Order: sequence, then C-alpha cells, then structure tokens
Amino acid sequence: MNTSTLIAPPVLVQRAEKHDTKAIQALDSAHFLHPFTDHGDLATRGARVITRAEDIYVWDSEGQKILDGMSGLWCVNAGYGRKELADAAYRQMMTLPFYNSFFQTTNVPAVQLATKLAQLAPKVGGRSFNHVFFSSSGSESNDTNVRLARRYWDLLGQPQRKVIISRHNAYHGSTMAGASLGGMSGMHAQGDLPIPNIVHIEQPYHFENANPGESRDDFGIRAARWLEEKILEVGPDKVAAFIAEPVQGAGGVIIPPQTYWPEIQRIVDQYGILLISDEVICAFGRLGHWFAYEKFGYRPDMITFAKGVTSGYIPLGGVMVGDRVAQVLIDKGGEFNHGYTYSGHPVACAVALANLELMEREGLPQRVREDTGPYLAQRFAELNSHPLVTEAETCGFVAGLVLVKDKARREMFDPDLAVGMVCRGHCFRNGLIMRAVGDRMIIAPPLSMTRAQIDEMMDLIVRCLDATQAELRERGWLV
Repeated sequence: MNTSTLIAPPVLVQRAEKHDTKAIQALDSAHFLHPFTDHGDLATRGARVITRAEDIYVWDSEGQKILDGMSGLWCVNAGYGRKELADAAYRQMMTLPFYNSFFQTTNVPAVQLATKLAQLAPKVGGRSFNHVFFSSSGSESNDTNVRLARRYWDLLGQPQRKVIISRHNAYHGSTMAGASLGGMSGMHAQGDLPIPNIVHIEQPYHFENANPGESRDDFGIRAARWLEEKILEVGPDKVAAFIAEPVQGAGGVIIPPQTYWPEIQRIVDQYGILLISDEVICAFGRLGHWFAYEKFGYRPDMITFAKGVTSGYIPLGGVMVGDRVAQVLIDKGGEFNHGYTYSGHPVACAVALANLELMEREGLPQRVREDTGPYLAQRFAELNSHPLVTEAETCGFVAGLVLVKDKARREMFDPDLAVGMVCRGHCFRNGLIMRAVGDRMIIAPPLSMTRAQIDEMMDLIVRCLDATQAELRERGWLV
C-alpha cells in the first residue's frame, strides 16, 4: 500500500457552540444515572461534557481538543463526522423510520445488511455464515447466543447440554446473561451472578498466569487445556458451548499466544461443543480483518457483533449464525420464541450498510492489516524502553501496556494506589483518551487514523507517562 496517499477522512464541519459546563453537570448529577459509575463520586467531580467530534478528535464543553485513543468505546472505527452515515440515516428515516420484524414481516435494509454480512464473513475450514439474528447491542446478542445454543441442543435431543463455559476477566455485556457469561468479579458481586449453568476458566494472560520461564507458546497450549479440564469436570454431555473474545478488550487487551486458538479448536472439536466468538470489539477491521476468527484461524459456530458495524453512529448488534446451528433451528425448530422490538431496525441497518461500504471503499481493514497496524506496533513497542512500562504490545488497532514499579524485578504497584487512574488523569489533562484497566493502559483508536496521527498519539502517550512518573515520585510511590 502506498502510504503517501493516506489522508485524513473527510469530515463534517461543525460549528462550535458555547456551553454552560456547570449547569450541564448539575443537571447530569440530578437526573442521569451513568453506566459503570460511582454516582456519589461523580457528583463531587462533575462529569466531563463532550460536545462535538471530528475525525479522531472530540472536544469538551471547555473547548479542550482531545485525541480519542479509544474510538468512543471501541466502536467509532470510521472516525467522527462521516457525512455518508448521517445521510444514510436521514434518507431511511424519511422513507421507513421503523417497522418490526415480527409476524412474518421484513424490511429492505435488514435484508440487504444480512446478505452483506454473510458475504463478508469468510469460510474457514468449510464453515460458513449465511444467517444473521439482529439485536441492538452486544449484550443482547450474547443473551441470544445463550438461547440459540441451548435451543440447538434441545432440538438434537440433548437438553441436558446447558452449561456454557467462559473465561475469568472476560467481558460479554451487562445484561443478566451477558454479565454472567463475562468473568468480571465486580459485576458478579452485584445481582447474584452468574446465573446457573455458566462457569469460567482462567484467561490466557502470559504476563500474569505463566509459570517462571514458561514460553508464550507453551503457556498458550496449557491455557487452552484449562477448557478441556473444565469440560471433563462438568461432564462433556452437559456442555453446550465455549464463548470467548478473540482478544479480550475490556479486560485489558489480553492478546493470547499464537498456540492458544488452534488448541481451543482441537478441544471443541473433540468434545463436539459449540464455539462462540464474541467479536463485538474485534470485528470490522479492528484486527485487520472483517472478522477476527479469520486472523486466528479458528472455526466458530456463532459470532457476536455490534459496535463497529455502524462505527457506533447508531445502536446495532447481532449474531452471525453458522450453518451448523441455523439449519437445525430452521429444519427442526418451529417457532423460535425470542427476539427484540428493534431486531433489524431499518435505520440502524441502513447506517451499517453505508458504514461497511465506506470501510470497503477506503480499505480500512486492509490498511490496518498491512500499513497502519504494523506501524502502530512498531511505535507502541518503543514504549517498552520507558522506566514505567513493560509488556507494551498490539494486535491490529488494539494495544496495551503494563505500568510497573520495578521492571527488572517485575514488581507491581500496590493496587490500592490506582496508578492506572493517575496515568489516565494525566492523559485527559494532556488531550488524550487512554483507558486504565487496573495498572494496564489500553488504546483502540479509530481505524481511519493516519501514520502522522499515530505519531501525534505516541507523543502524547510518552508525555503522559513522563507526567505520571513525576507525580509518583512526588508522592513517594516511586524511587
């Protein structure tokens, strides 16, 4: 690819407006319950008010320009201000703003999008995806996966196969089923989770879980075999499916060793269980492919998607249902008593179609795979020379690093110090959005980012790491 031709994408020019930040914060505190938020703490600090966005940047109500290293929430793949997507939403709203998909009824954008997704999903090992079940989010989609997996085994005369295996520190949404599938202990502590027949194994995180001196490849095989151990513990005749993210996102960008997924595939094949690939974060170019299972070479039966399918411009999610499952559901299932009011929403589907067309036209997945992804990997690896940093690594357009007290001894900071949040604060103050997961700092920038913008982001990251180091020394937390 000729990198000299890469330019920032066209954007909508937006007029700056003045906002009364204090008034908005007061109303926010009085009326808006935010997700994953300590509202007492928020009331004392005041919410950051984001007012507009263009390209890879957002602006707050005080006029600060901020480079969005997290693509909103892993989702603004095409960047902000794409007029094509706004136009697609307007046209569809003026044509058919809504109609349901119940009662043997359909709409044109939903049919076109299902067809497009089936065309984009590559065949791996002879498995293909010709059917799509639409939702409005990844959480809803993973609820659907539970229903699909259990219904599949019911129809095959094995109703005892109900158990779904997931991983600790995984994130699969925040509905009752989604939060149960996920392995976040803080979520499980609220609401009597997980629900029955969902169990977990350890995550394939070499830095945290490898034995001393164990290579990444050896660890990858051992980590995959935790799945086999759990299947045998539960009973192979009781396990319905294994669900996993190709790369764990909200858990801190946990990139599995190369040996992990081939061994997982061997295990699910040996025991005949379904494999669910949760690609809410990883699909639609994030790892340099339309779907991440292609990159890692495994053969899922269902694929969870959301976020990047519309670049976050409007809510849409769904499940790509492989032929193995879909044909049983169609041929043997009768009525499938499951669905959502907004399944196949015509406006959301129209925006998704425009977004996928835009990504194809600009070659965003290919760009990430062949040009900007390798360049980000090169630049991000340079952070390993920083005194605070170890394990700086990337996979496509996701990246993570670990903040350490003593790199040579692999000594971590006391978790109660919340060093990651100290670093996150410096990021915001210096015009960068970088997320903290404990003491692991992560990014997932828009796929439209250019090499020059990667350099800009890396300069900001180094500045923020230096500021973090200085503050930790001032506090006496670092020698």
